[in-house]
Amino acid sequence: MVKAADRAKDPARSSVWLESRAARSGGGPAGLDRDRIVAASIRILDEEGLGKLSMRKLAAELGVTAMSLYWYVDTKDDILEYAMDSVYGEIDLAAVDAAEDWRARIRVLALEYRKMLVRHAWMSPSAGQYLNIGPQAIAVGHKIHDTIRETGLSLERRPSAMSAVFQFVYGYGTLESRFGRRAAEAGMSQDDFYADSVKAFRDEPGFGERIEGLREVLDERISHGSLSVVWDRDFSYALDVLVAGIEVMVAREAAERQT
Repeated sequence: MVKAADRAKDPARSSVWLESRAARSGGGPAGLDRDRIVAASIRILDEEGLGKLSMRKLAAELGVTAMSLYWYVDTKDDILEYAMDSVYGEIDLAAVDAAEDWRARIRVLALEYRKMLVRHAWMSPSAGQYLNIGPQAIAVGHKIHDTIRETGLSLERRPSAMSAVFQFVYGYGTLESRFGRRAAEAGMSQDDFYADSVKAFRDEPGFGERIEGLREVLDERISHGSLSVVWDRDFSYALDVLVAGIEVMVAREAAERQT
C-alpha cells in the first residue's frame, strides 16, 4: 500500500485506490460518510471549478469541521480521485451492452463519455493527473477494450484504435466543456458568446485577409443559430469517420493475413 505521506517520493504509484483508506467507508463521525463527501465535492467542482475546492469549503458545504473529513480522506487529491471515479459511473454501460454491434457500441461509449466531460468541466484537466484506477473507471476501460476487441483488430492495433476514438472524444469534450464554462462566466449563452466572438475578429480590419479562407466555414456554423446543433453534428460525423477508418484497417489486416 502507498502511504499518502509518501506520494511525493513515488508519484507514479500515487493513488488513493492503492491505499488502505480506499476501502474505509464507515466508522467515522456521525452523519458523515464518503458518499456524502464525494457528492458535495462534485457540487462544488461543477458550480465553481477546480480552483475553488478546498477542505475548508467542503467542510462548510457539509456542515462539519474540516478535521471530520480526515477520517475519510488525507488530501484534496483523495477527494478528486473519488469524485472522478464517481462521474465515470455516470457512463451508461447498460446502453452500451444494448447496442447491436461494435460500431454502435463505440458510438454509445463515445457519446456517453463526451456528455460526462461536458457536464463536469473539471474532469478533463483532472484526468491526466491521476491513475484513474477506481472501480467505475476500470469498468469503463473494460467496456472500451471489449468493444474494440470486437472489431477484429489484432492485439497490437487495438490501443491505437482506442486512442484514435477516445482521445478524440476527450479533446472534443474538453473544448466543448471549457467553451460552455467561458460563456457562463461571461453571463452569456453559448450561441451569443460564439456569435459575438466571431463578429469581434471578423470586424477587426487587421484580421480581414488572415481569415479570408475561413469565412465560408464561419458563415456556415453561424447559420445554424444553435451552437449545440453544430457540436452534435460535427461530433457525429467525426465518429463516422473514425469508425469507417477502423473498418478499413480491419479489412486491411484481413487481407494481409491472406497473402
